[in-house]
Amino acid sequence: MSDAEANAEARRIIDEVYRPVRQMPTRFKDATPPPPIGDAQPVHQDDRRTVPAWAAGTAVASIGIGAGVTGIGCGAWLVLEGLSAMTITGVIALCAPFIGVAVAALAIGAAISRAKASTSKHVYTGPVTKHTHVTTHTRGTFSRSHTHLHN
Repeated sequence: MSDAEANAEARRIIDEVYRPVRQMPTRFKDATPPPPIGDAQPVHQDDRRTVPAWAAGTAVASIGIGAGVTGIGCGAWLVLEGLSAMTITGVIALCAPFIGVAVAALAIGAAISRAKASTSKHVYTGPVTKHTHVTTHTRGTFSRSHTHLHN
């Protein structure tokens, strides 16, 4: 390839790579003139949201959570405002149902726990004999104890 052909090929490759990209329009202007009297005809506009759907959902959820927490706070304030005017007998009477429910839940949980713990499977089928001998030495002023376990 000669120098002239190489230069022409290089120029062609460079022009092809750096060819300007066709730009898409970013706005639309309606060229139809408005009527002299009355409203203009509606023009179709593409639905292009400026806020992504996940962001709008997060905003709505945040507003809902804020309103819910505010309601809970107002309710707690009302309850505590009423409790501050109560006597100790009234507080005990108010707390008694909650204490009863807590004790019942604790009893049910303990019963379920013990029912699960009582089931066991034996691995060994033969007799098991365990010989354990414990030797304890206690000596000294402050009673140092040394326990030795012999199997």
